[in-house]
Amino acid sequence: MTDLPAVLIGDAPLSPADVVAVARHGASVTISSAALDRVAGTRRVIDGLAADPHPHYGVSTGFGALATTFIAPDRRLQLQASLIRSHAAGTGAEVEREVVRGLQLLRLQTLSSGRTGVRPVVVETYAALLNAGITPIVREYGSLGCSGDLAPLAHIALAAMGEGDVRDAEGTLIPASDALAAADIHPLTLVEKEGLALINGTDGMLGMLVLALHDLETLLVTADMAAAMSVESQLGTDAVFAADLMALRPQSGQAESAANLRAFLNDSPIVHSHKGPEDGRVQDAYSLRCSPQVHGTAHDTMGYASTIAERELASVIDNPVITVDGRIESNGNFHGAPVAAVLDFLAISVADVASISERRTDRALDPARNHGLPPFLADEVGVDSGLMIAQYAAAGIVSELKRLAVPASVDSIPSSAMQEDHVSMGWAAARKLRRAIDGLGRVIAIEVLTGARALDLRAPLQAGPATGAVRDLVRTVAAGPGPDRFLSPDMEAVTALVQSGAIARIAKEHAND
Repeated sequence: MTDLPAVLIGDAPLSPADVVAVARHGASVTISSAALDRVAGTRRVIDGLAADPHPHYGVSTGFGALATTFIAPDRRLQLQASLIRSHAAGTGAEVEREVVRGLQLLRLQTLSSGRTGVRPVVVETYAALLNAGITPIVREYGSLGCSGDLAPLAHIALAAMGEGDVRDAEGTLIPASDALAAADIHPLTLVEKEGLALINGTDGMLGMLVLALHDLETLLVTADMAAAMSVESQLGTDAVFAADLMALRPQSGQAESAANLRAFLNDSPIVHSHKGPEDGRVQDAYSLRCSPQVHGTAHDTMGYASTIAERELASVIDNPVITVDGRIESNGNFHGAPVAAVLDFLAISVADVASISERRTDRALDPARNHGLPPFLADEVGVDSGLMIAQYAAAGIVSELKRLAVPASVDSIPSSAMQEDHVSMGWAAARKLRRAIDGLGRVIAIEVLTGARALDLRAPLQAGPATGAVRDLVRTVAAGPGPDRFLSPDMEAVTALVQSGAIARIAKEHAND
């Protein structure tokens, strides 16, 4: 699995770093003894309600539109198993391993709260699945985001019951029963209330939100570096990023992005070469001059989304829920609206950052606007096409990102015989944001590749310390100017540098404040 320290579950809300460590990097988990004691205490409340001749939702009744149907004690084990089997109704492609592990982890956190009514063995089994690297197969479609991510979570529960298929720690597709046996994990037989407790949550959309925020933090720094390379290589000015100008409009994200641009462009011989009265241009195009305003808006959007994510990480999402004083109460906290809205908000900012990046790339390739660089940065104009089609790729991605920016959260479709008559579509919002973030990384990579070639073509002028270091890193995976060659491998290699965070790290290391 990993050498990362185990994440403790049950004593405090999970941090975003905890989620990334377990979901993406395979960190293990441990359950606090206090959490197991809470779980056991609450279970005694459920056992008492199960013996009550009066119906209690989720304990002695059916579910959803069947909530008024009383279930006799001798049928309740079947009721729980049937709930999971029927709700594990996902379809489509497999969801990524990190998303599934996020689902497992976040449901485990809620189960450990002592407010759901499950037995301690359920908590221990979910932890064991994570620690064994067993990843249930979850399908792309099935969740409406209310009541939470029902279908995806039901696939997790099904695996815990020893049914369905999973991938083991090596990624091999095997029956869940075989994987549990190999890990010495006993399949769960669910009792009253446990089926609902395993599937009523916003865990899928929340996990994807946390992962998206983690990725965007790196991508926005990289976008600032890409913009710096464009400003520098297109003979733009850094004067517009001055701190006193930013202070006239005290938007915190804008100030952060402008500070990055100043640091990345500081001590640049190219920028210095055209400072002074001999430079007759009054101002740069918006795609260069307004980079901090656009990138900064994405920073601010992330700030709000992070607040929502942190609140959700501190939440107990289940229905019904067992209160601290022992009541079992129905509620609507499973509705994914808060998470869905910020997932869509982020998708809008992702599209905007990619859009301005593509415009900077296009300017670099146009001899009417790039201030002396060859058309398409080609080696032999007319024979070579240079980076012409790389810009096409960026334009195609940006066009898709605009479609992905259309909000999912404004949609709703009724289900469960009109019992669930308004849903959040948060899972769909999260799925499209993941695709959008992948696209943003590729668009930024194309701008970095373009900026690196443009900086080389400015020789004998030298790039600044930060932009030059990034250019040199790019040169470790993609050759510099010259005759046309197979371009796709260069684009993929630079994309890998962007998505891994390597470019952001080099940029920060060489930034000069």
